[in-house]
Amino acid sequence: MAERTPDRASERTPGRPSERTSARAAIATVTDEFTELPFPARDFPLDGPLAWEGYGASRARATERTGEDESVITGLAEVAGRACVLISFEFGFLGGSLGLRTGDRLEAAYAAARERRLPLVSLIATGGSRMQEGMLALGQLQRVARQSALLREAGLPQIAVLRDPTTGGGWATLGAGADVVLALPGVQIGFAGSRVRPVDADPAAYRAEGQLAAGQIDAIVRRQDLRGVLAGWLTLLGGARPEEPGPAPVPAPLPSPFGDSGLPADGWEAVSRARAADRPRAEAYLDAYFPHRQALVGDRCGGVDPGMLCGFGLHAGASYAYAAQTGTATRPAGYRTAARLIRLADRLGIPVLTLIDTPGAANDAAAEREGQGAAIADAFAAVASARVPVTTLVIGEGGSGGALALTSPDRMWVTADSYFSVIAPEPAAAILKRPASEVRRTASQLRLRPQDLVELGVARGVLGA
Repeated sequence: MAERTPDRASERTPGRPSERTSARAAIATVTDEFTELPFPARDFPLDGPLAWEGYGASRARATERTGEDESVITGLAEVAGRACVLISFEFGFLGGSLGLRTGDRLEAAYAAARERRLPLVSLIATGGSRMQEGMLALGQLQRVARQSALLREAGLPQIAVLRDPTTGGGWATLGAGADVVLALPGVQIGFAGSRVRPVDADPAAYRAEGQLAAGQIDAIVRRQDLRGVLAGWLTLLGGARPEEPGPAPVPAPLPSPFGDSGLPADGWEAVSRARAADRPRAEAYLDAYFPHRQALVGDRCGGVDPGMLCGFGLHAGASYAYAAQTGTATRPAGYRTAARLIRLADRLGIPVLTLIDTPGAANDAAAEREGQGAAIADAFAAVASARVPVTTLVIGEGGSGGALALTSPDRMWVTADSYFSVIAPEPAAAILKRPASEVRRTASQLRLRPQDLVELGVARGVLGA
């Protein structure tokens, strides 16, 4: 590709935590290979479709200041050798706002991504829809949403990088609607711009750090690291995909077991070993399995569950998605994040690995208020409807439906230090009105040992026995 990444304008606003850069400076941050795309020519009155007095003069001043004739630049790019269609917003041009001609360029960029089977990367800095074009400008959000839906249907990934600021409809379409959402440190993010928020609004809620804590974005990335992180995501999500369907995705290989601990003698020993503090946990399995992985964070509904690790990684040169429980009671945000991951992997044709380790779903009042039942149902549905193979390894506790929701119905293995049960032995004994001395016998009656699960036909085999 021809090299074209000159910086025509760069702004810095004192007091802001993140430096504002021009559209071309943002492009130069992530690529040295960029070729602008052609876009449709539109007849445009001097003062726009609403004949807004002074609009033409404002556009002329914006062009003189930035060197651009619209608020977005679109083109073909290579990010560390990975091809993509790249969109970059010029905030210096009328606040990076969306108008009719902005919509023309965005639509052409999405169409190019579909035609060339390329992922779409958006470097966003926008204040929303353009007032001087009224409802015609606002309607561009529906246009963008339609193009985004078509790209999803085509099985192509969308990655958003949020610059300062990302607000209004641009956040609610290109930003929040992307498969992976990254943000520069400290940038302003929110549907409400700074001049239209309640006066008593917590400013932290409108910053990248607050949005990460609320599960709305996947990572905060320093500017100097952005090129490498983007290249990693483009590799993990498949980059350019073939025109014709290839062979069916190969299931994720099983992780290697840690040691050979032998099989438990009875049910209570199985439970005790699964609960042991020194047993290998999800992080150990993921680190050994993936030399390179990147995380998806949050349920996009305001929640993050640290006990659910989700993302994509490379294993033996192939991409796999993973959803891994870390031994805690899984919360609604965890199930929703895992369901989001599985559906994305399914759309992109990437096989899934799930690691099961939970005493069960969280059952406190907060979990119920947060929609625990619906979240578990959604996780069951995501696994059940996946067209890509889902491979499951139970590495610790398999606590009832809270564990089963993320378990493959036909590709499940267990480790020698695990168990899986309809209910834990302690509450089972309590329900049966048995004394505490009967818990051990109850555990064995539940047939929850790894070897029991194989004999019952629930698991395919035991690793590390």
